[in-house]
Amino acid sequence: MTTGVRARAAVPGLLLAGVLLVALNLRGPLVAVAPVAGELRRDLAVGAGTVGLLTSIPVLLFGLAAPLASWVIARAGTHRAVLVAMLGVLAGTVLRSVGDVRTALAGTVVLGLAITVGNVVVPVVIGRDFPGATHVVTAAYTSALNIGATLTTTLTAPLADLLGWRWALAAWGLLVGLACLVWTAGLRRQAARAVAAPPPPPVGPGRAVWRQPAVWGLTLAFAAQAFSYYGVTAWLPTLLADEQGLSRSTAGVSSALFQVFAVAGAFTVPVLVRRWHSPAAALVAVTAAWAFLPVGLLAAPQLWPVWCSIAGVAQGGGITVVFIAIVARSRDLVENRRTSAMVQGGGYAVAATGPLVVGSVHDLTGGWTVPMVLVLGAIVVMAVAGGLSAGGRPQDEQQEERARG
Repeated sequence: MTTGVRARAAVPGLLLAGVLLVALNLRGPLVAVAPVAGELRRDLAVGAGTVGLLTSIPVLLFGLAAPLASWVIARAGTHRAVLVAMLGVLAGTVLRSVGDVRTALAGTVVLGLAITVGNVVVPVVIGRDFPGATHVVTAAYTSALNIGATLTTTLTAPLADLLGWRWALAAWGLLVGLACLVWTAGLRRQAARAVAAPPPPPVGPGRAVWRQPAVWGLTLAFAAQAFSYYGVTAWLPTLLADEQGLSRSTAGVSSALFQVFAVAGAFTVPVLVRRWHSPAAALVAVTAAWAFLPVGLLAAPQLWPVWCSIAGVAQGGGITVVFIAIVARSRDLVENRRTSAMVQGGGYAVAATGPLVVGSVHDLTGGWTVPMVLVLGAIVVMAVAGGLSAGGRPQDEQQEERARG
Protein backbone atom coordinates (compact mmCIF):
# COMPACT_ATOMS: atom_id res chain seq x y z
CA MET A 1 0.00 0.00 0.00
CA THR A 2 1.38 3.41 -0.93
CA THR A 3 1.75 6.26 1.54
CA GLY A 4 -0.96 8.26 -0.27
CA VAL A 5 -3.41 5.38 0.02
CA ARG A 6 -2.60 4.99 3.72
CA ALA A 7 -3.24 8.73 4.22
CA ARG A 8 -6.67 8.45 2.67
CA ALA A 9 -7.46 5.30 4.65
CA ALA A 10 -6.55 7.07 7.90
CA VAL A 11 -9.41 9.54 7.67
CA PRO A 12 -10.81 9.83 11.23
CA GLY A 13 -14.34 8.50 10.73
CA LEU A 14 -15.89 9.74 13.97
CA LEU A 15 -14.50 13.23 13.50
CA LEU A 16 -15.79 13.19 9.92
CA ALA A 17 -19.25 12.30 11.21
CA GLY A 18 -18.95 15.22 13.59
CA VAL A 19 -18.02 17.61 10.77
CA LEU A 20 -21.04 16.52 8.73
CA LEU A 21 -23.43 16.82 11.68
CA VAL A 22 -22.05 20.27 12.47
CA ALA A 23 -22.60 21.27 8.83
CA LEU A 24 -26.25 20.21 9.00
CA ASN A 25 -26.70 22.87 11.68
CA LEU A 26 -24.92 25.75 9.91
CA ARG A 27 -27.74 26.55 7.47
CA GLY A 28 -30.79 24.65 8.64
CA PRO A 29 -31.72 26.93 11.57
CA LEU A 30 -31.75 29.95 9.24
CA VAL A 31 -34.18 28.59 6.65
CA ALA A 32 -36.41 26.95 9.28
CA VAL A 33 -38.24 30.26 9.73
CA ALA A 34 -39.59 30.44 6.16
CA PRO A 35 -42.09 27.53 6.35
CA VAL A 36 -43.70 28.97 9.52
CA ALA A 37 -43.45 32.67 8.65
CA GLY A 38 -47.24 33.11 8.61
CA GLU A 39 -47.76 31.64 12.05
CA LEU A 40 -44.81 33.56 13.42
CA ARG A 41 -46.16 36.87 12.07
CA ARG A 42 -49.56 36.20 13.57
CA ASP A 43 -48.39 35.13 17.03
CA LEU A 44 -45.73 37.83 17.40
CA ALA A 45 -47.90 40.52 15.74
CA VAL A 46 -45.12 41.67 13.40
CA GLY A 47 -44.88 42.51 9.72
CA ALA A 48 -43.14 40.70 6.91
CA GLY A 49 -40.12 42.98 7.19
CA THR A 50 -39.49 41.96 10.78
CA VAL A 51 -39.80 38.30 9.87
CA GLY A 52 -37.31 38.92 7.08
CA LEU A 53 -34.80 40.12 9.67
CA LEU A 54 -34.81 36.62 11.15
CA THR A 55 -33.08 35.36 8.02
CA SER A 56 -31.17 38.46 6.86
CA ILE A 57 -29.49 39.31 10.19
CA PRO A 58 -27.46 36.07 10.32
CA VAL A 59 -26.22 36.46 6.72
CA LEU A 60 -25.12 40.01 7.49
CA LEU A 61 -23.31 38.77 10.60
CA PHE A 62 -21.54 36.13 8.51
CA GLY A 63 -19.71 39.06 6.99
CA LEU A 64 -19.42 41.58 9.80
CA ALA A 65 -18.56 39.13 12.57
CA ALA A 66 -15.94 37.09 10.69
CA PRO A 67 -13.00 38.92 12.38
CA LEU A 68 -14.61 38.23 15.76
CA ALA A 69 -14.99 34.58 14.79
CA SER A 70 -11.30 34.41 13.86
CA TRP A 71 -10.41 35.85 17.27
CA VAL A 72 -12.61 33.28 19.05
CA ILE A 73 -10.95 30.46 17.12
CA ALA A 74 -7.48 31.77 17.97
CA ARG A 75 -8.34 31.93 21.67
CA ALA A 76 -10.31 28.69 21.98
CA GLY A 77 -8.46 26.55 19.45
CA THR A 78 -9.99 25.01 16.36
CA HIS A 79 -11.63 21.98 17.95
CA ARG A 80 -13.10 23.78 20.94
CA ALA A 81 -14.30 26.60 18.68
CA VAL A 82 -16.51 24.12 16.83
CA LEU A 83 -18.10 23.15 20.14
CA VAL A 84 -18.51 26.84 21.05
CA ALA A 85 -20.28 27.36 17.72
CA MET A 86 -22.66 24.45 18.28
CA LEU A 87 -23.50 25.53 21.84
CA GLY A 88 -24.22 29.00 20.48
CA VAL A 89 -26.49 27.56 17.78
CA LEU A 90 -28.34 25.59 20.44
CA ALA A 91 -28.75 28.65 22.67
CA GLY A 92 -29.91 30.80 19.75
CA THR A 93 -32.37 28.16 18.54
CA VAL A 94 -34.00 27.89 21.94
CA LEU A 95 -33.99 31.64 22.60
CA ARG A 96 -35.62 32.36 19.22
CA SER A 97 -38.45 29.97 20.04
CA VAL A 98 -39.55 31.53 23.34
CA GLY A 99 -40.87 34.92 24.32
CA ASP A 100 -41.76 37.87 22.14
CA VAL A 101 -40.25 39.43 19.02
CA ARG A 102 -37.36 40.95 20.98
CA THR A 103 -36.37 37.52 22.24
CA ALA A 104 -36.69 36.10 18.73
CA LEU A 105 -34.40 38.78 17.35
CA ALA A 106 -31.91 38.28 20.19
CA GLY A 107 -31.87 34.56 19.50
CA THR A 108 -31.31 35.29 15.83
CA VAL A 109 -28.27 37.42 16.64
CA VAL A 110 -26.85 34.63 18.80
CA LEU A 111 -27.49 32.17 15.95
CA GLY A 112 -25.75 34.43 13.46
CA LEU A 113 -22.67 34.90 15.64
CA ALA A 114 -22.41 31.18 16.44
CA ILE A 115 -22.81 30.08 12.83
CA THR A 116 -20.19 32.62 11.77
CA VAL A 117 -17.69 30.89 14.05
CA GLY A 118 -18.70 27.57 12.52
CA ASN A 119 -18.39 28.92 8.97
CA VAL A 120 -14.81 30.02 9.57
CA VAL A 121 -13.54 27.15 11.72
CA VAL A 122 -14.82 24.06 9.91
CA PRO A 123 -12.75 24.61 6.73
CA VAL A 124 -9.74 25.08 9.04
CA VAL A 125 -10.50 21.78 10.77
CA ILE A 126 -10.80 20.06 7.40
CA GLY A 127 -7.44 21.40 6.29
CA ARG A 128 -5.80 20.32 9.55
CA ASP A 129 -7.34 16.95 10.36
CA PHE A 130 -7.98 15.45 6.93
CA PRO A 131 -4.63 15.68 5.07
CA GLY A 132 -4.78 13.77 1.82
CA ALA A 133 -8.57 14.01 1.69
CA THR A 134 -9.31 17.71 2.13
CA HIS A 135 -11.12 18.18 -1.17
CA VAL A 136 -13.40 15.15 -0.67
CA VAL A 137 -14.24 16.13 2.91
CA THR A 138 -14.86 19.71 1.76
CA ALA A 139 -17.33 18.36 -0.79
CA ALA A 140 -19.10 16.33 1.90
CA TYR A 141 -19.18 19.38 4.17
CA THR A 142 -20.72 21.71 1.58
CA SER A 143 -23.21 19.00 0.62
CA ALA A 144 -24.24 18.70 4.25
CA LEU A 145 -24.89 22.45 4.36
CA ASN A 146 -27.47 22.05 1.59
CA ILE A 147 -28.91 18.86 3.04
CA GLY A 148 -29.43 20.60 6.38
CA ALA A 149 -31.28 23.43 4.65
CA THR A 150 -33.42 20.93 2.73
CA LEU A 151 -34.28 18.96 5.88
CA THR A 152 -35.46 21.98 7.83
CA THR A 153 -37.34 23.45 4.88
CA THR A 154 -39.16 20.16 4.33
CA LEU A 155 -39.90 19.10 7.89
CA THR A 156 -40.48 22.31 9.86
CA ALA A 157 -44.02 22.87 8.54
CA PRO A 158 -45.23 19.31 9.37
CA LEU A 159 -43.67 19.65 12.82
CA ALA A 160 -45.46 22.98 13.29
CA ASP A 161 -48.78 21.34 12.38
CA LEU A 162 -48.22 18.85 15.17
CA LEU A 163 -46.46 20.93 17.82
CA GLY A 164 -46.85 24.61 16.91
CA TRP A 165 -44.17 26.83 15.37
CA ARG A 166 -42.26 27.42 18.61
CA TRP A 167 -41.68 23.74 19.30
CA ALA A 168 -41.05 23.10 15.61
CA LEU A 169 -38.16 25.58 15.58
CA ALA A 170 -36.86 24.46 18.98
CA ALA A 171 -36.95 20.79 17.94
CA TRP A 172 -33.97 21.34 15.65
CA GLY A 173 -31.94 21.84 18.80
CA LEU A 174 -31.97 18.03 19.12
CA LEU A 175 -29.87 17.81 15.94
CA VAL A 176 -27.48 20.37 17.42
CA GLY A 177 -27.19 18.29 20.58
CA LEU A 178 -26.38 15.19 18.53
CA ALA A 179 -23.68 17.12 16.68
CA CYS A 180 -22.16 18.19 20.01
CA LEU A 181 -22.06 14.61 21.31
CA VAL A 182 -20.50 13.14 18.18
CA TRP A 183 -18.04 16.01 17.84
CA THR A 184 -16.91 15.62 21.46
CA ALA A 185 -16.41 11.87 21.00
CA GLY A 186 -14.52 12.39 17.75
CA LEU A 187 -12.41 15.09 19.37
CA ARG A 188 -11.34 12.76 22.19
CA ARG A 189 -10.29 10.09 19.71
CA GLN A 190 -8.47 12.67 17.59
CA ALA A 191 -6.67 13.99 20.68
CA ALA A 192 -5.44 10.49 21.48
CA ARG A 193 -4.22 10.10 17.91
CA ALA A 194 -2.44 13.46 18.07
CA VAL A 195 -0.52 12.44 21.22
CA ALA A 196 0.89 9.43 19.38
CA ALA A 197 1.78 11.43 16.27
CA PRO A 198 5.06 13.34 15.82
CA PRO A 199 4.86 17.10 16.35
CA PRO A 200 4.19 19.18 13.23
CA PRO A 201 7.18 20.89 11.62
CA PRO A 202 7.78 24.51 12.67
CA VAL A 203 6.51 27.22 10.38
CA GLY A 204 7.85 30.66 9.65
CA PRO A 205 6.19 33.92 10.68
CA GLY A 206 2.67 34.29 9.42
CA ARG A 207 1.94 36.27 6.27
CA ALA A 208 -0.59 39.11 6.42
CA VAL A 209 -3.43 37.75 4.31
CA TRP A 210 -4.86 41.19 3.55
CA ARG A 211 -1.65 42.03 1.71
CA GLN A 212 -1.99 39.05 -0.63
CA PRO A 213 -3.72 39.80 -3.97
CA ALA A 214 -4.79 36.16 -4.30
CA VAL A 215 -6.77 36.36 -1.04
CA TRP A 216 -8.52 39.50 -2.28
CA GLY A 217 -9.30 37.67 -5.50
CA LEU A 218 -10.79 34.72 -3.64
CA THR A 219 -12.80 37.14 -1.50
CA LEU A 220 -14.22 38.79 -4.60
CA ALA A 221 -14.97 35.41 -6.19
CA PHE A 222 -16.74 34.18 -3.06
CA ALA A 223 -18.67 37.45 -2.79
CA ALA A 224 -19.91 37.06 -6.38
CA GLN A 225 -20.84 33.42 -5.74
CA ALA A 226 -22.71 34.23 -2.53
CA PHE A 227 -24.40 37.33 -4.00
CA SER A 228 -25.71 35.23 -6.89
CA TYR A 229 -26.81 32.41 -4.59
CA TYR A 230 -28.79 34.53 -2.14
CA GLY A 231 -30.22 36.79 -4.84
CA VAL A 232 -31.43 33.85 -6.90
CA THR A 233 -32.68 31.92 -3.86
CA ALA A 234 -34.81 34.88 -2.77
CA TRP A 235 -36.40 35.75 -6.13
CA LEU A 236 -36.34 32.70 -8.43
CA PRO A 237 -39.83 31.42 -7.50
CA THR A 238 -41.28 34.93 -7.93
CA LEU A 239 -39.58 35.32 -11.31
CA LEU A 240 -41.03 32.05 -12.57
CA ALA A 241 -44.49 32.90 -11.26
CA ASP A 242 -44.35 36.28 -13.04
CA GLU A 243 -42.77 35.17 -16.31
CA GLN A 244 -44.23 31.68 -16.73
CA GLY A 245 -47.52 32.01 -14.88
CA LEU A 246 -46.62 29.17 -12.54
CA SER A 247 -48.48 28.64 -9.30
CA ARG A 248 -46.62 29.38 -6.10
CA SER A 249 -46.19 25.69 -5.31
CA THR A 250 -44.97 24.83 -8.81
CA ALA A 251 -42.56 27.76 -8.85
CA GLY A 252 -41.32 26.58 -5.47
CA VAL A 253 -40.01 23.44 -7.16
CA SER A 254 -37.26 25.65 -8.59
CA SER A 255 -35.89 26.18 -5.10
CA ALA A 256 -35.87 22.45 -4.46
CA LEU A 257 -33.97 21.77 -7.70
CA PHE A 258 -31.57 24.60 -6.93
CA GLN A 259 -30.75 23.12 -3.51
CA VAL A 260 -30.82 19.39 -4.22
CA PHE A 261 -28.52 19.49 -7.25
CA ALA A 262 -25.94 21.35 -5.16
CA VAL A 263 -24.89 17.97 -3.76
CA ALA A 264 -23.89 16.83 -7.24
CA GLY A 265 -21.86 19.99 -7.74
CA ALA A 266 -20.07 19.61 -4.42
CA PHE A 267 -18.83 16.13 -5.31
CA THR A 268 -18.11 16.89 -8.97
CA VAL A 269 -15.67 19.70 -8.20
CA PRO A 270 -13.10 17.53 -6.34
CA VAL A 271 -13.04 15.17 -9.33
CA LEU A 272 -12.33 18.11 -11.65
CA VAL A 273 -9.67 19.51 -9.33
CA ARG A 274 -7.96 16.14 -9.16
CA ARG A 275 -8.12 15.62 -12.91
CA TRP A 276 -7.07 19.13 -13.92
CA HIS A 277 -4.62 19.65 -11.03
CA SER A 278 -5.97 23.17 -10.54
CA PRO A 279 -8.76 24.68 -8.43
CA ALA A 280 -8.76 27.65 -10.82
CA ALA A 281 -9.77 25.54 -13.82
CA ALA A 282 -12.57 23.93 -11.81
CA LEU A 283 -13.77 27.36 -10.68
CA VAL A 284 -14.02 28.60 -14.27
CA ALA A 285 -16.02 25.49 -15.17
CA VAL A 286 -18.36 26.21 -12.27
CA THR A 287 -18.98 29.76 -13.46
CA ALA A 288 -19.77 28.47 -16.96
CA ALA A 289 -22.47 26.25 -15.43
CA TRP A 290 -23.72 29.18 -13.31
CA ALA A 291 -24.20 31.25 -16.49
CA PHE A 292 -26.78 28.79 -17.80
CA LEU A 293 -29.33 30.14 -15.30
CA PRO A 294 -29.55 33.84 -16.26
CA VAL A 295 -28.87 33.18 -19.95
CA GLY A 296 -31.31 30.28 -20.07
CA LEU A 297 -34.09 32.15 -18.27
CA LEU A 298 -33.71 35.02 -20.73
CA ALA A 299 -33.40 32.92 -23.89
CA ALA A 300 -35.61 29.88 -23.16
CA PRO A 301 -37.51 30.39 -19.90
CA GLN A 302 -39.81 27.42 -20.57
CA LEU A 303 -36.83 25.15 -19.85
CA TRP A 304 -36.51 26.50 -16.32
CA PRO A 305 -36.18 23.05 -14.66
CA VAL A 306 -33.03 22.45 -16.73
CA TRP A 307 -31.51 25.83 -15.88
CA CYS A 308 -32.36 25.52 -12.18
CA SER A 309 -30.78 22.07 -12.01
CA ILE A 310 -27.57 23.16 -13.75
CA ALA A 311 -27.36 26.25 -11.54
CA GLY A 312 -27.86 24.04 -8.49
CA VAL A 313 -24.83 22.01 -9.52
CA ALA A 314 -22.94 25.26 -10.03
CA GLN A 315 -23.76 26.82 -6.67
CA GLY A 316 -22.82 23.64 -4.82
CA GLY A 317 -19.58 23.46 -6.74
CA GLY A 318 -18.84 27.16 -6.33
CA ILE A 319 -18.59 27.21 -2.57
CA THR A 320 -16.70 23.91 -2.61
CA VAL A 321 -14.00 25.07 -5.01
CA VAL A 322 -13.41 28.31 -3.09
CA PHE A 323 -12.91 26.37 0.14
CA ILE A 324 -10.55 23.96 -1.64
CA ALA A 325 -8.57 26.93 -2.95
CA ILE A 326 -8.31 28.42 0.56
CA VAL A 327 -6.84 25.21 1.96
CA ALA A 328 -4.57 24.66 -1.05
CA ARG A 329 -2.88 28.04 -0.84
CA SER A 330 -2.56 28.28 2.98
CA ARG A 331 0.88 27.47 4.40
CA ASP A 332 -0.30 26.62 7.90
CA LEU A 333 -3.27 26.57 10.26
CA VAL A 334 -3.03 30.24 11.17
CA GLU A 335 -3.02 31.38 7.55
CA ASN A 336 -5.90 29.02 6.78
CA ARG A 337 -7.95 30.57 9.58
CA ARG A 338 -7.17 34.14 8.59
CA THR A 339 -7.81 33.51 4.91
CA SER A 340 -11.08 31.73 5.67
CA ALA A 341 -12.20 34.64 7.85
CA MET A 342 -11.32 37.27 5.25
CA VAL A 343 -12.84 35.43 2.29
CA GLN A 344 -16.06 34.55 4.09
CA GLY A 345 -16.31 37.88 5.91
CA GLY A 346 -16.07 39.93 2.74
CA GLY A 347 -18.13 37.48 0.72
CA TYR A 348 -21.07 37.26 3.09
CA ALA A 349 -21.12 41.02 3.65
CA VAL A 350 -21.78 41.38 -0.09
CA ALA A 351 -24.13 38.38 -0.11
CA ALA A 352 -26.41 40.02 2.45
CA THR A 353 -27.24 42.67 -0.16
CA GLY A 354 -28.13 40.12 -2.86
CA PRO A 355 -31.90 39.79 -2.25
CA LEU A 356 -32.27 43.54 -1.70
CA VAL A 357 -30.32 44.55 -4.81
CA VAL A 358 -31.97 42.03 -7.12
CA GLY A 359 -35.43 42.93 -5.81
CA SER A 360 -34.78 46.67 -6.04
CA VAL A 361 -33.55 46.40 -9.63
CA HIS A 362 -36.69 44.44 -10.48
CA ASP A 363 -38.88 47.14 -8.92
CA LEU A 364 -37.04 49.90 -10.79
CA THR A 365 -37.17 48.21 -14.19
CA GLY A 366 -40.52 46.46 -13.85
CA GLY A 367 -39.13 43.19 -15.22
CA TRP A 368 -36.59 40.43 -14.70
CA THR A 369 -34.23 41.00 -17.64
CA VAL A 370 -31.96 43.52 -15.91
CA PRO A 371 -31.82 41.53 -12.65
CA MET A 372 -30.72 38.46 -14.61
CA VAL A 373 -28.08 40.50 -16.42
CA LEU A 374 -26.91 41.68 -12.98
CA VAL A 375 -26.57 38.06 -11.81
CA LEU A 376 -24.69 37.24 -15.02
CA GLY A 377 -22.33 40.13 -14.31
CA ALA A 378 -21.61 38.75 -10.84
CA ILE A 379 -20.84 35.37 -12.40
CA VAL A 380 -18.36 37.00 -14.78
CA VAL A 381 -16.67 38.69 -11.80
CA MET A 382 -16.46 35.31 -10.09
CA ALA A 383 -14.85 33.75 -13.17
CA VAL A 384 -12.23 36.46 -13.59
CA ALA A 385 -11.35 36.97 -9.91
CA GLY A 386 -11.42 33.27 -9.07
CA GLY A 387 -9.63 32.18 -12.20
CA LEU A 388 -6.73 34.51 -11.41
CA SER A 389 -6.59 33.69 -7.68
CA ALA A 390 -7.45 30.03 -7.15
CA GLY A 391 -4.46 28.55 -8.95
CA GLY A 392 -2.11 25.96 -7.54
CA ARG A 393 -2.25 22.28 -6.93
CA PRO A 394 -4.72 21.00 -4.31
CA GLN A 395 -3.24 20.25 -0.90
CA ASP A 396 -4.09 16.54 -1.30
CA GLU A 397 -1.59 16.21 -4.15
CA GLN A 398 1.04 18.22 -2.29
CA GLN A 399 0.65 15.94 0.76
CA GLU A 400 1.07 12.81 -1.35
CA GLU A 401 4.11 14.22 -3.17
CA ARG A 402 5.82 15.11 0.12
CA ALA A 403 5.03 11.65 1.48
CA ARG A 404 6.53 9.93 -1.59
CA GLY A 405 9.61 12.15 -1.37
